[in-house]
Amino acid sequence: MSNNKNIPYRINLPEELIPRQWYNIRADMKELPDPMLNPGTHEELKEEELYPIFCKALSHQEMDNKTRYIDIPESVIEFYKMCRPSPLIRAYCLEKELGTPAKIYYKFEGNNTSGSHKLNSAIPQVYYAKEEGIDGLTTETGAGQWGTALSMACAYYKMPLTVYMVKTSYNQKPYRKSIIETCGANIIPSPSETTNVGRAILEKFPGTGGSLGCAISEAVEAAVTATNSRYVLGSVLNQVLLHQSIVGLESKAAMEMYDEYPDIIIGCAGGGSNLGGLIAPFMKDKLEGKRNPYFIAVEPASCPSMTRGKYAYDFCDTGKVTPLAKMYTLGCGFQPSSNHAGGLRYHGMSPILSKLYYDGLLDEARAVEQTKVFESAVNFARCEGILPAPESSHAICVAVDEAIKCKESGEEKTILFGLTGTGYFDMSAYESFLNNTMSDYIPSDEDLQKAFEELPKIN
Repeated sequence: MSNNKNIPYRINLPEELIPRQWYNIRADMKELPDPMLNPGTHEELKEEELYPIFCKALSHQEMDNKTRYIDIPESVIEFYKMCRPSPLIRAYCLEKELGTPAKIYYKFEGNNTSGSHKLNSAIPQVYYAKEEGIDGLTTETGAGQWGTALSMACAYYKMPLTVYMVKTSYNQKPYRKSIIETCGANIIPSPSETTNVGRAILEKFPGTGGSLGCAISEAVEAAVTATNSRYVLGSVLNQVLLHQSIVGLESKAAMEMYDEYPDIIIGCAGGGSNLGGLIAPFMKDKLEGKRNPYFIAVEPASCPSMTRGKYAYDFCDTGKVTPLAKMYTLGCGFQPSSNHAGGLRYHGMSPILSKLYYDGLLDEARAVEQTKVFESAVNFARCEGILPAPESSHAICVAVDEAIKCKESGEEKTILFGLTGTGYFDMSAYESFLNNTMSDYIPSDEDLQKAFEELPKIN
């Protein structure tokens, strides 16, 4: 058993210490991410060009590179109080199981119906749309956590919502559909016959299980072709990482209560909301030269945008209707394997995180096969009593690897990871793992090259 037994299992901040401001990491970056480009002209995108897609307040947050701290609206704070502050938990039982001298902490974001951190951005996005007088919203969802969170937020603000869910996940997780519909939203498996881009993708890829890029294309088309409707996104965007900074801010405050600071910070990485939110205030310390934590992004080996992707401008969607973003990408035409059980299936990575990784500030990206991920998830559930989502289990997997390294070296490092999802709607995937029918898929270089060849040519 590790030392420091004076530290409780759960470190709960009092309600009055819920952060009142989000932290905008771009204000402290020495070099900013390259700007988004207009998909037609390849010129730098202007804020007002986003207004047909996003509401104005969110468009401004997307483009704001200077404001370090942004006030959280009081209405959003009132909702946050339902599930925030979320606990920072010391994984004593996991430490004992591993026999490691490492101290392992995880920030648990699963104590709400959506089971994830996604609610942190869903609420402000719907709030700003409601304030602007928008009549309806559209979105996409991969594993279903974002769609569930957004449907909860829309129910709270009485905002109509249509969710395009990646078809593979839609079929694997029928109860996600039930919750989204319980909250009053409409859900459509993507790609679908309801949009022009959906029909085109189905014609090009018959029988496809879909991707987040496909679902984004459909949701954007549905938004811009409807009257007074807007699109909202649950990851990747600057505005989303801004809202998710509340996770890292709370984590840092909780650790400071016990004079702790992480040596290693680990987050799963699909589009970047989880990892970006967790590391934000710790990255600030690194950018200012105050501390030097080691950051690890963990992604699925079946969708390896950071470890095998290109750092290049690419469309944010498969239908090529969104602005171009400079990011690590597998190409917007990349289609994840249908045997991929979890989320984290987006073809690209947040431009902020991509820039930090390219500049060496985000220290490492690691790709993990899903059978190893589920092995870690099962062991964690048995030790810690929480059934983790497949997405978060990528971070658990690498946290365990790092803790074992500490056991082998005798180093007592402090490890922090984000447990930002519960796995109660992923039981078919757990069943597949437990029945030994789960398989791994790693795309070949030839598979990736096909999508790379379609990357836009930017001068």
